[in-house]
Parts: sequence; C-alpha cells; structure tokens
Amino acid sequence: MRHKKGENVHGWLIVDKPRGMGSTQVVSLTRRIFNAKKNGHCGTLDPFATGVLPIAFGEATKLVPYVTDGEKEYEFVIQWGTATDTLDSEGEVTARCEKIPSAAEIAGILPQFTGKIKQTPPLYSAIKINGRRAYELARRGETAEIPEREVEIRELELLEMLPENRSRLRVRCSKGTYVRTLGQDLALKLGSLGFLQELRRTKCGNFDLSQKILLENLKNMEYVENPNGILLPLMTCLRDIAVIAVTEEDAAKLRKGQGLSPKAYGAAELFGKEAAAVCHNELAAIVRIDERKIAPVRVFNFD
Repeated sequence: MRHKKGENVHGWLIVDKPRGMGSTQVVSLTRRIFNAKKNGHCGTLDPFATGVLPIAFGEATKLVPYVTDGEKEYEFVIQWGTATDTLDSEGEVTARCEKIPSAAEIAGILPQFTGKIKQTPPLYSAIKINGRRAYELARRGETAEIPEREVEIRELELLEMLPENRSRLRVRCSKGTYVRTLGQDLALKLGSLGFLQELRRTKCGNFDLSQKILLENLKNMEYVENPNGILLPLMTCLRDIAVIAVTEEDAAKLRKGQGLSPKAYGAAELFGKEAAAVCHNELAAIVRIDERKIAPVRVFNFD
C-alpha cells in the first residue's frame, strides 16, 4: 500500500529535461511518480533550456553540493543579427543589425573568452537582488544593478555554422556561468548582436546524457514499483573522491557523528582531503581526514 507521506527512496535520476518545463515542475512530477518523501534538483535549468537535470532522492539530497559545484557543459545555438530582452528566443526583439560574423571571425575570438572572465548575469535570471529574483523585477519594469562575477570558461569551440545566420557552439565551464550572457558577449565582441535560440546542458558534475531518462517515459509510469531498478546509487556522483571501506562498528560510529582513528585505516595519504566511507558497498558518510581523526562531514541513513 502506498503511504500518503511517501516512501524512503534514495538515489539519483538523470532527467533529460524538455523545453518548456521548469526544473521545479520536474521535481514535483518525479516525486509523485516515485512516491518519494523527499527529492530536489541540481543546477536549475530555465524552461527554455533542455538536457541534463540531476534529481536527488532521499539521502542523495545531501550530496547536491557535490554536483552543483562541479563543472557544466552545454551546447548552444546563437542567432546572429538580433537581440532580445531575455537573451534567448523567449523574449521580445529589442534590436537588429546587418553584421553576421563568419566562421573564421567566430573561431578567432573564442580564445578571448577562455579562462577566467567577468560576466554580468542577465536581468531575466534567478539571481537575487535585495531578496528578490531579478526576473521578477524585470517583469515589473523595474531596473536593477546586477554586479559582475568571475567565472571560468575551460573549453569553448565552434561546432558548426547553421542556415539562417546561426551557429552551434559548445562550452565547458564553471558553476555560475550564464551561457545566455556568453552568447550576447560573443556577438557584441564581433560587432554584431545575438541571442540563444537553443541551450542544451550535456553535463552537470559527474552526470551526462549517457545516464539520462526521458521525462516522457516516466510520465507513462503511473507509479514506479521498484525505484532501485531505475535510480542510480548515491556514489554515482562521487567518482572523483577516494573511498575507504569501514567496518560495521565504525560505520555506526560515523553515523552518530563520532570520529575514527586514521591509523586504523592507513589513511596518511588522504590527510587534508575528503573521502567516502563505505560499508558493504553502502555509503555511510563523507569524511574529512587529518592526522588526528577521520571526522564525518555528512552522514547517511537509509532506514
């Protein structure tokens, strides 16, 4: 029998978010389908955008920062010669120009946008200004000054030139990068105008499109009887972290917030680092290791 408050469901679901749907809508839909007590998403995608949206269920929600703080990768299409107020195809056209950059011109300026750069987030964004979302102010016609921020563009390449004055590009970037702003800034640098006609996230932290499930397939499920057959394990998002196998007794201590002796685990090479403490292939805690102790940072209980 299904309980009204939901079941204890733990793990990751990597949704290929469709265009026109908000990230919180995906969270609500998947919580209902899995009859889960608790879930949340990593790295908001605007309704305009598509692609990788990791959904954390149960104890996986404690690992959300490990995903949101990771790098992101996107493919995007710029429409040259036109500007919109939202910097994407959802907005109103604000200006046009005749300058359409060539492939050589585009490729030539990309190195200038690689590395650490300054960006001003778009007015139509979820960033908060004096406690209010920027897009709420914009929709009311209120002006607001949004401070610049530093982001890092690790890779930026032109993939192809498309018909009707468009180009497809790929970017690998740090947390907090606004690809809509990047598209606008590229256009302005080229003496043109531009907005994003398409935006697709292909990677978020350690998750990518190879792990995706289509939302349409989930919608066809009235209720998932065996979530473990669909959800990815918690450890899936921690591929870049060291793992130490602990005993049942020590796993219980960690879950109670107690520290362990690093000598018992020969963890000298991990001093100053975080690791995943695992017992019988189940994540017990994320720990911080130093010379004095193995201290729990986050603990996990699957009851």
